[in-house]
Amino acid sequence: MGAEIELAEDESIGVFSARRIRSRLRVNASKPITAFRDTLNWGRERLSGLFQEGTPADSLVHARAHLVDEVLREAWLLFLKDTAGLSLAAVGGYGRGELLPHSDIDLLVLYDEQTLETNKSQLENFFAFLWDIGLDVGSSVRTVAQCAELAAADVTVITNLMESRLLVGDSVLYAALQEAMTPEHMWPVDVFFRAKRAEQQARHAKYDDSAYKLEPNVKESPGGLRDIHTVAWVAKRHFGALTLTELRERGFLTKPECDELFAGQDFLWRVRFALHMITGRHEDRLLFDHQIKVAALFGYVDHDHNRAVEQFMQLYYRTIKSLSCLNDMLLQLFEEAILGKGQGAEPKPLNARFQLRNAYIEARADDVFQKQPSALIEIFALMQQHPKIEGITTATLRLIRRDRRQIDDTVRADVRARGLFIGLFREGIGVTRALRRMNRYGVLGRYLPVFGQIIGHMQYDLFHTLTVDEHSLYLVRNLRRLAMARFRQELPFFSEIMDRIPRPDLLYIAGLFHDLGKGSGGDHSEVGAAAAEKFCLDHGLSHTDSDLVCWLVRNHLMMSLTAQRQDISNPDIVAAFAQRVGDVDRLEYLLLLTVSDIRATNPALWNSWRESLLRELYHSAKRALERGLDNPVSSGERVAEQRRAARALLKTPDGESALSAEQIEQTWARFEDDYFLRHSPAELAWHLPAIVSAGEKSLPLILVDMLDGRGTTVFVYMRDRDHLFGLSTGVLAKLGLNILDARINTTPDGYALDSFIVMESDGSAINNNHRFDEIRDALRKVLADPNISVVDVNRRRPTRLKHFDTPTTVYFSQDKVRSRTILELVTADKPGLLSLIGRAFHKRGILLDAAKIATIGERAEDVFYITDREHKPITGEKTLDDLREFLTRTLNNPETPNK
Repeated sequence: MGAEIELAEDESIGVFSARRIRSRLRVNASKPITAFRDTLNWGRERLSGLFQEGTPADSLVHARAHLVDEVLREAWLLFLKDTAGLSLAAVGGYGRGELLPHSDIDLLVLYDEQTLETNKSQLENFFAFLWDIGLDVGSSVRTVAQCAELAAADVTVITNLMESRLLVGDSVLYAALQEAMTPEHMWPVDVFFRAKRAEQQARHAKYDDSAYKLEPNVKESPGGLRDIHTVAWVAKRHFGALTLTELRERGFLTKPECDELFAGQDFLWRVRFALHMITGRHEDRLLFDHQIKVAALFGYVDHDHNRAVEQFMQLYYRTIKSLSCLNDMLLQLFEEAILGKGQGAEPKPLNARFQLRNAYIEARADDVFQKQPSALIEIFALMQQHPKIEGITTATLRLIRRDRRQIDDTVRADVRARGLFIGLFREGIGVTRALRRMNRYGVLGRYLPVFGQIIGHMQYDLFHTLTVDEHSLYLVRNLRRLAMARFRQELPFFSEIMDRIPRPDLLYIAGLFHDLGKGSGGDHSEVGAAAAEKFCLDHGLSHTDSDLVCWLVRNHLMMSLTAQRQDISNPDIVAAFAQRVGDVDRLEYLLLLTVSDIRATNPALWNSWRESLLRELYHSAKRALERGLDNPVSSGERVAEQRRAARALLKTPDGESALSAEQIEQTWARFEDDYFLRHSPAELAWHLPAIVSAGEKSLPLILVDMLDGRGTTVFVYMRDRDHLFGLSTGVLAKLGLNILDARINTTPDGYALDSFIVMESDGSAINNNHRFDEIRDALRKVLADPNISVVDVNRRRPTRLKHFDTPTTVYFSQDKVRSRTILELVTADKPGLLSLIGRAFHKRGILLDAAKIATIGERAEDVFYITDREHKPITGEKTLDDLREFLTRTLNNPETPNK
């Protein structure tokens, strides 16, 4: 809410005096365009310098508006000497007296019926002059009646006009507009309030009701400047208050609340000012490349475990969290004051400290939290126990905000406080909502300082889409949904396992603590486990229960990394994983934590392929644990089981097989054990009939279908040829597909059996025959032509990926059981990356045995199982160093084409 900027000749707003601006504008009367343009440039440079010096943003935005005011008044007087019947008014944000370097300058020309035609050419010259001096304005030319008609029909129009200021011209005409806009003539206060509240809800919904997006909009996102404007608009409509300070003077805002609003507004203005400076245009989105530059402008520097951009964004997220809370409370206050909600309702006591008033809980005395600080936790426990409670009264919210600092080490050690807090988890139902409310109102971080440290902490990458605190609460929410009947159809397999979990409360605690070690340096899993152990023992859990929670926090990444980065078709890998888990109970706890963690990290990460990997690892590990770790499944047993299951699938309903036993054995005799271990029985049964019926002339054989809930599988069978992997992945990349997994097998007689799991680039499944045909045709065309050795992938690298610097790193280890080398590669993701890697392997004479593909936001973290041309592991320190150097040079070269 900007102050009115009507200045006398010698007045100023902090930065510019009206007299000095006017003298600069009048310095060259014969060349006004030059004088006006120079004045605007002078003002822009002056404001930029003051920003760099740390001048409060409040002063800068109002000074910019003041500068433009004077420019417009002087320009108006150049063309319109007689202003009777004409008025020029600022509207919208400019009407509030708030302008950033490239903010919209919205103007309204008011006229009466007699004056417009007389002054039409002068007005045209006036606006042409504004264009010539570099002032890009938005304008409308209307009568008072036209304004009233539009405003009565549209809440955005009435809002803009409510904020208008007369700049120059007929004050009587402008006063008529002001009178027409009053609540007595249109938009009564209660109707206006409901409309603005609905408008805010719709705006928040556009941002998924989350203030914690990776690239937030400083103005429009929840907790942004528009939320402050909404409070100001309703206040102006209801009280006639022109500024937030007036709300404080009327007793509607307390001094701390007013200070918090002004501090938050100044911070967000400063961020917007920086964005305008950096981009040279109107920009409100805090995009990745902008975040680093803004952080530098704000003076942040990198630390060992906390980058400058992450420090800046943590301050941003904490600021909007605070503003969101204030916005909630103030709109609820308006609801009580304007709509009379809760007034006159008789309170119903809940206990000695709290009562219900119209489905809202409130404290029975103003000093309840001061006398008994544990009541700051009790109020949320009561809301959990009484789910029909809709919220907290504004008076009590104010008490919570005032007294939450009462929570100190003494309160944290209080038996009653600890009992209330651990009871939230044991109650189960409503625990997510209780924790979210505690976090929103600043209680959770006070009670759990380790949680308070990560509030607003972001990780500067494309993998983690939420701050650590929001992610942790989403994880708990995901766990709860697995336990709720109405969400059972989301993930029925995992919900069934949840039903068997003896202590879901321990799982919720592990979910809350699993990432709380981030931002503190060191291994966050170990730091989090130590914090979890102290919490559990302090809150009366047994050593056995504490050990389980700590084990889950310490190992919360183990199952995901094993499934996505290791060859889980290898019984030895499964046995090693099962050995680390120890028993089936821990396996099931870990599975549910892993699934909920992935789904809370990034919605795009969870897909049928990842689900199938986790389920496969779960079943294999469970079988190993039940069988006994000292009696592992051998590869031979596993191959025999796979063959039996595939044969069963080949049988028709009447029990006959589509293929003879001789055909099956003759074909499978050509394939090595790895082929059977790496493919499911459904895949084996899908491949076999097509391979048997395919003649040499019909190769390459390309199969495409959805199988086993794994996503779309592409299978290639043909005589092996040079650069087959690079050509295949190049074609798939050129089609806009993401490759999730590659299984490469070659028969002893020289035939390739290559399988790829693919999805569309946006993560969606491929489930239509036209797309299947397109994939088959494109692969067959390239792979059947011996003259094609390279596939050009012309897809541009997504803009968001360009803002991240991911240097290429290469690690080697040896798989002695299968006589192959494991190459782990981390590099910047880009279209056609696998094809490029395939070409590099071909140049170095490397054969690819299998690949595990993982794209982690902007990073590709892939694992390749490789051999030399003699099918032997690649050894020798110099040989491996040369390969590492070659791959690093190839992939780090910005001139490398996407092929």
